[in-house]
Amino acid sequence: MRAIYRSRQFLGSVRPRVDATLRDEAFRLLSDAQRALFATMTARDQQHCLAVYQRLCSSFQGKDDADLLVAALLHDAGKGRVALWHRVAYVLLAASAPRALDRIARAGDGPSWREALYRCRHHPAIGARLAAGAGCSPATVALIREDAAASGDRLAALHAADEAV
Repeated sequence: MRAIYRSRQFLGSVRPRVDATLRDEAFRLLSDAQRALFATMTARDQQHCLAVYQRLCSSFQGKDDADLLVAALLHDAGKGRVALWHRVAYVLLAASAPRALDRIARAGDGPSWREALYRCRHHPAIGARLAAGAGCSPATVALIREDAAASGDRLAALHAADEAV
């Protein structure tokens, strides 16, 4: 099942299309700084975050939870501009050789592909710092950081929506 999910995710990444109407709807929740943070993501990640947002909007839990919906829109901002081949390499290494990934994924150490792998590996912490800098609430920052102690059921809802799209 995971292989099917990843295959579908890859195919959707080849030609990402950001739905402008959905983006405009979602942007009503975001401040100018948060919109700017959203804009730093690749079209692929914007498309994905909007799909997570849309899924949560249609769920009972996400419908009226602004912190959860903002976290859905910004949860991948910590990845920055990651090329598709970096993403594929990350997924393959994380699944087959996580210790090797930990050794080669380095911030500011060597070739840019090492930095990209580092951002993929640590995007929740990086994204939480960026979200806090963009004025997100502490609850939203905790969701992006994947802090289960602070987020509980809301984090489970975010993960479920993230895995479903």
